[in-house]
Amino acid sequence: MTLTQRYVALGDSFTEGVGDWDPSRPNGVRGWADRVAEQLSLADPAWEYANLAIRGKKLRQVIDEQIEPALALEPTLVTLYAGGNDILRPKVDIDAIVQAYDGAIGRLRSGGAAVLVFTGFDSGQSPIFGRTRGRTALYNELVREAADAHGAVLVDYWRMKVLQDERYWDTDRLHMSPAGHILTAKKVLEVLRATDALDVPELDSLPALDRIQRLKHDARWAREYLGPWVGRRLRGVSSGDNLSARYPSPVSLRPAD
Repeated sequence: MTLTQRYVALGDSFTEGVGDWDPSRPNGVRGWADRVAEQLSLADPAWEYANLAIRGKKLRQVIDEQIEPALALEPTLVTLYAGGNDILRPKVDIDAIVQAYDGAIGRLRSGGAAVLVFTGFDSGQSPIFGRTRGRTALYNELVREAADAHGAVLVDYWRMKVLQDERYWDTDRLHMSPAGHILTAKKVLEVLRATDALDVPELDSLPALDRIQRLKHDARWAREYLGPWVGRRLRGVSSGDNLSARYPSPVSLRPAD
C-alpha cells in the first residue's frame, strides 16, 4: 500500500504565491510552493499538498493562525517563512519575533514533519527596502541558529544573488515574478534533494532607460505601488484581510504546463 505524503506550506505572500499570477487558481496566484508540490507529485503520486499562507500576515499571525491547522493535517513536510512583513514595519523586535519563530519550528518538528525555512532576501540594492538590510541580516542569523537547533532544512534566500536581477521581480518590486518563483522552486527542490523538471524561462531584455525615464518609471511605481502599500500600513489593514487559505485541505497538484 502506498503511504500518503503530505506537504503543507505556511507563511505570507511569499508562500501564497503573489507575483506569479494565475486567474485559474485560488486567490489568483500559483507560486513556488505550488510548483514544488507539482514536482513532488509528479515524482510520486502519493504526495498531497495544502497551502495555508495568506498575504500580509505578520510572523505572530502566521504562528497563531497556521501552525495548529498545519499540525492537524499530519504533514510529512512543512515549509515555513514569516517575518518579512514585520521587518518592514517602523519598529520591530527581531529577537522577540525569531524567538517565537524558533518555538513554531520546534512544534512542527515535534509533530514529526521535516521542516524547511528561509532566510530573508538581501534587499541592499533597493533604495527603499534596502534600509531594512541590517534588520534582515540579524533576522537571518537568528533563523540559522533556530534551524540548526531543531534540525530544520534551510534555504539561504539571502545568498541567492541571482535574484538581484529586477527581472525576477514583479512590477511592485516586493514580490517575485513567475521567473523568480520558478527559480525559488528549483532551489527548494535542490535543498530537498528532490528531482524536478522545471525550466527557468529566458528573461526578456531590459529596456535602456536614461535618467529622466528612470525617474518617471520610479515615480509611477511609487504612485501605483509604494503609496497604496504605505497607506495600508497607516490604516492597519492588509491586502489579505478578506482572503482565505488557498488550499486549506490537502489536494493533489499536477504540473499545469
